[in-house]
Amino acid sequence: MTTTALPRPCLPRPYLLWLAGAQAGLLGDAALNFALGWAASGYGGGAAGLVLTAITVSRTALVLLGGAVADRFGARRVMLAGDAVMLAATVALALAVAGDRGVPLWLLVAAAAVIGTVDAFYLPASGSMPRRLVPADRLPRALALRQAGGQSAVLLGAPLGGLLVAVGGLAGAAAADAVSFGAVLLVLLRVRPAQDRSGSALPARAGLLGEAAAGVRLALGDPLLRAALLLTGAAAGALLPVVSLLGPLLARAHGWAAGTAGLVTGGQAAGVLAVAALVAWRGGLPRAGVGAAAGLCTASVGVALLALSAGPAGAVTGSTVTGIGSGLFACHLGPLVLGGAPASHLSRVQALLTLVQSLALVLSTGLLGALADATGAALPTLLCALATATAGLAALAIPALRRA
Repeated sequence: MTTTALPRPCLPRPYLLWLAGAQAGLLGDAALNFALGWAASGYGGGAAGLVLTAITVSRTALVLLGGAVADRFGARRVMLAGDAVMLAATVALALAVAGDRGVPLWLLVAAAAVIGTVDAFYLPASGSMPRRLVPADRLPRALALRQAGGQSAVLLGAPLGGLLVAVGGLAGAAAADAVSFGAVLLVLLRVRPAQDRSGSALPARAGLLGEAAAGVRLALGDPLLRAALLLTGAAAGALLPVVSLLGPLLARAHGWAAGTAGLVTGGQAAGVLAVAALVAWRGGLPRAGVGAAAGLCTASVGVALLALSAGPAGAVTGSTVTGIGSGLFACHLGPLVLGGAPASHLSRVQALLTLVQSLALVLSTGLLGALADATGAALPTLLCALATATAGLAALAIPALRRA
């Protein structure tokens, strides 16, 4: 007697349609962010830092409120409003900087502040969409596919931004981003999540700040969500600065060229992309908590190899292993957080996740940068490896994560 394996169910068509539009928006955003940073760099490093800070500060300050707004009025409505605002803003920016006249610094800072403010409302709503569009049994594959698309946008965004700036300057990049927002708007007009909330889950008398606080209380009171958020903060603080900050510092300390440093960064992105594509195709591990912990332990090996490598080949190998571990972690922890949140609090939990990542990254980047100035880049990189391994082993010791 023979048995035939049932084919894996396909991801819902509305989700794939939404994801295609979302990826177009991510690519346009990545290109515009590069163009803004490039234009700001003409005023010096301090100005470039000011523009980046304007995005981060406004996003971090408002993201919890953004999650409460999305849960009360509906994620789709918030995204439609955000895309409409950004479409108008990018068109206005393109018209303001068109021609040969220079780009004033205040305009760059204002554009960055608008981006950060819209992100604060848009990211929690967008982060909840997979749960609203995909059945629970297909959620890991759906999130992995989104992770692969996001990583592809990161890889392609900077080269595309450079090309657009070379051809049309900041105005060209802004116009291209406006087109991407128009595409996302058209997609959202066709996609209607069956699980979207439009205020029915929240009492009308409750203020938005109170509902944002309620989201924090719910996440901190739930053993699984609390552990997942702590693990996310640890991973953000110990892993994200490795390739973005410490990798280039290590490359300069060894006297490697910029192209070699780019290969190190590319290795990490390739590792994440490979794991995300595999999980999107085959699905994740049965125990997602164990998979997330294994990802952190794997990443710690890659970070240590990166810190100890004397040549480019070892560094690229280390960054690739780091990417593989990072991909394992993200593709398994994401479904835990999104699947473990109540339907009435989806966007608020996503907002808290964004806030935890942002705060951990800001704090660790400053500390690691200062330590690298004092001791060289190898020591803080090894400390990141130790912290990542500790977080992975701690995750295995937490029952809520180990059994998830």
